[in-house]
Amino acid sequence: MTTPNGYELTTTFWQDFSIADRFGVQAIRDTFNRAFEEWKTNYVYLTELVIVLNWKIWVWYQKNGKCEQSWLYNELWEKADEYAMENLKGEELDFFIRVTD
Repeated sequence: MTTPNGYELTTTFWQDFSIADRFGVQAIRDTFNRAFEEWKTNYVYLTELVIVLNWKIWVWYQKNGKCEQSWLYNELWEKADEYAMENLKGEELDFFIRVTD
């Protein structure tokens, strides 16, 4: 998958969350918890996680309005985005901002 600014995603986060979507909010939360704990120290993967969470907010919002899934994805996006903004520094933060902007 490619972002609107041309960045090509390298992770399977979109597919992982799409599978979790089929099993409900607990599966989405479990998928996030595993991915976040495993990859939060890898700035590229953290960036891609934030991108996918943002996309999922809009997919669910457009599909069902302010449904439980869109609220959950927003909560998870806020957590990951806040972590990135507080912990990434220098070139890693520049990359995050450039790719997610």
